[in-house]
Amino acid sequence: MPRTSTTIGNSHLVIETGRATPDATTIVERKGLGHPDTLADHLAERLSRAYSHYTVQHFGAVLHHNFDKLALLGGASEVRYGAGGMTSPVRVLVNGRAAPMCGGERIPVKEIIEAEVRAFFGERLPEVSNHLDITFNITSNSSPGAVLTGDGVPDRTRWFNPRSIDDLRERRVRLSNDTSLGTGWAPENPFESFVRELVDQFSGESDFTLAHAWCGSDVKLMGYWDGERADVVLCVPQKSRHVASRAEYVRNAESVLAECHRLAALRMFGADTRFRLNARDVPEKDELYLTYTGSSIESGDEGVVGRGNRVNGLITPLRPMNLEGANGKNPVYHVGKLYNIAAQRLASRLHVATAGHAEVHLVSTTGQRLDEPWRILVRLSAPDAEVDKVQALVAEILTEFPALTDELVSDGIVLS
Repeated sequence: MPRTSTTIGNSHLVIETGRATPDATTIVERKGLGHPDTLADHLAERLSRAYSHYTVQHFGAVLHHNFDKLALLGGASEVRYGAGGMTSPVRVLVNGRAAPMCGGERIPVKEIIEAEVRAFFGERLPEVSNHLDITFNITSNSSPGAVLTGDGVPDRTRWFNPRSIDDLRERRVRLSNDTSLGTGWAPENPFESFVRELVDQFSGESDFTLAHAWCGSDVKLMGYWDGERADVVLCVPQKSRHVASRAEYVRNAESVLAECHRLAALRMFGADTRFRLNARDVPEKDELYLTYTGSSIESGDEGVVGRGNRVNGLITPLRPMNLEGANGKNPVYHVGKLYNIAAQRLASRLHVATAGHAEVHLVSTTGQRLDEPWRILVRLSAPDAEVDKVQALVAEILTEFPALTDELVSDGIVLS
């Protein structure tokens, strides 16, 4: 296996070519838009964007913050055929840090957060929006490393309470905040793409969900494919207000399975694809995936940032992955966010450039320049990949972090 070691700036780059293409055996999971972990991920990222918007508009820079430890604790509900309601609120634990002031001007952190939390649930789970208990666990403490001496105040003590944006180190140079890594690979195989599409068909806005008001969004899929046969376990909830009886629930479930088979015929190219829906259902005992809101967050389940889909929207244990929770991290210098996005984008570009499989790992060390990762590992299946072109693509992605920050703040990127 050819292996090239070189440097780009202060980064050590290793390029391996002629590696074996991943075999067909696939285990893949995807959590839908209403799954508690996805809700936590997307809410944390929304809070980061809202805070960033405010500080950019008022001070000209993204101030220090992170909301990537946010958690949701399920409420309680009562469900009946044709009816239902919330009996206890969903608890939103906003855990993290945020600069409360800049130059002596107060930042309305709690007001920003509460408005975004309520707007988010109003859009994603309207039935929950009036049943929320928001707890703020937000500090403005700097990370360790500030040693007090008689020579003045260490710079890092001002990062979460800057006198002006000139106190922000990243205005001069962007340094990695942590020793961590980002991972990406491309392309998806047909089954992985099918899993993504199938979950989105039932949990997002689609022709199916628009035509079936009873379809809830807390969808989860686990699939196994060996290249010839696919086995899928799928959970799709139903909303109790739109389901009048057990028989109607069963008919609705049959329509979900029919849609699964329809999409499989279009996407799986004749592969034997088998589905198991709502495996815990016991219809004769009225033990069903019947919910008031369409999500298990209504009744006891929890959601935590980083436990859901990876940055590419999938959970793929047979592919390279890492455990970083990207959502809610600071978009300026948090490598757990930026390196995962950059690695995925670089892998996609390398796949296109080499017409083969690509795998990328960007490894940081805390305090090193963000655009100079400590280690970069590129693995390609193409035996004849041109090293110079690969190096150029790597160098290109490393120049894009400022633009990536702007994209995260201005446009938003779906990270799970």
